[in-house]
Amino acid sequence: MPDFSVLILCGRSPRHLYVANKLCEVARPVAILQETGSDFSADRIFQFIKRPNVLANKVWRWLRDRRRYVGNGEARYFFGDAVPCLTRPELVAEVPHINHPNVVALVDKHQPDMIAVFGTSLIKGKLLERKRLGIINLHGGLSPHYRGADCTFWALYNREPDKVGCTLHFIDAGIDTGGLIAHVCPEVRESDDELTLFWRAVRDSAGVYAELLARLKAGERFGQSQHVKGKLYQVKHRLWRHERALERRLQQGLLAGVNLPRRITWYSKDDRFEACSRMEPLTTHQHTTEAEQ
Repeated sequence: MPDFSVLILCGRSPRHLYVANKLCEVARPVAILQETGSDFSADRIFQFIKRPNVLANKVWRWLRDRRRYVGNGEARYFFGDAVPCLTRPELVAEVPHINHPNVVALVDKHQPDMIAVFGTSLIKGKLLERKRLGIINLHGGLSPHYRGADCTFWALYNREPDKVGCTLHFIDAGIDTGGLIAHVCPEVRESDDELTLFWRAVRDSAGVYAELLARLKAGERFGQSQHVKGKLYQVKHRLWRHERALERRLQQGLLAGVNLPRRITWYSKDDRFEACSRMEPLTTHQHTTEAEQ
């Protein structure tokens, strides 16, 4: 699909690199932009000082993630014995944050058919106006039911393993509220835990993301409005007591007897969805497929 161009905005963890590589296999990448998180302006530092709870939450999350990812489990899951890396490193550009003017400048320069997002901070401002086939995000939860952060954790905490999964959706000004493209629910097994389920959902979603590019190029159009508000989970909502509670529930058999297959739901374009107004609408339908891993 060399004539279908994509600009990729992603994080730097092994899962982000894995998804970016999958997209590079099926389209012509024009650039891969990664956030460094180094934009520490005086105003931002002042906000941390003024709101120490925000800084405390960030430190807590960093320490928790270092503990959770000890042993390079994520790297092994996505890359085996190989060193996690991008297949097109020459296309990488680093920016302090994803809404930096340099990002908009690169989009204007390359005019990609699609902007693909996974693992960045919230996109806003002028970047939202730059789209041809759309700006599409891979979100690690089932929107609208689970929006925001740590959605696999909260689905398990709420005793809803059937709602573990990822969402491909168009990006709008909200948080994971844009038009639905696909839901990807991984296989759920009795022996699973939060990280295994999250990684499996991302791995499955990488293939669906790549398939989406082929279907867009073939002329299919997607996007159905989210008519339910759902719930937004933020980093600050996940506390030590919640983690201990989920740990106990898993030990007590939260997933005992659970054996859910992989499920993929595609959302073809709804005439009421106007995210890509230049596209010709398709006949509205929705279908769910079950496939083995």
